[in-house]
Amino acid sequence: MGTARGVQLTRDGKARLEEELRQLREHRLPELSQRIQEATEDGDVTDNSEYEDLKEEYNRTEGRLHELENILESAAIIEEGSRDGTIQVGSHVTVRTPDDSEDETWVLVSPEEAFAPEGRISSDSPVGQALLGSRAGDAITVTTPGGDIVYTVVDVK
Repeated sequence: MGTARGVQLTRDGKARLEEELRQLREHRLPELSQRIQEATEDGDVTDNSEYEDLKEEYNRTEGRLHELENILESAAIIEEGSRDGTIQVGSHVTVRTPDDSEDETWVLVSPEEAFAPEGRISSDSPVGQALLGSRAGDAITVTTPGGDIVYTVVDVK
């Protein structure tokens, strides 16, 4: 996740990242630190795989904490929704596939806050890139390993 560029976040996305950062700082790192301390008090840790796993998890968690700090430091809040009817980061987009009678609604977000299971689609993903700049009524084609998928943009908010 590159943070050299300004990161665009929705208000909800920023709040989620701030909460994750708070959880890591206030709960996860102190818990891991305590468990590492307990492991070292239990004696020789040179061949202790649990101790090594804890240290590795602590380092990964600390790395994520720093990553979140950098993201939030360079973040700009974007207004959600389309100002001119075109899809942009922050737009709520309803699409339909030709083989599916059910519409899906997604929010196009920056890669830093994307989470597809919750309908937050990255603007850097193939779907996100195809959607950017489109309008309601447009058909967009997304190339996937399984072949092309054509979506019809039903609505943009």
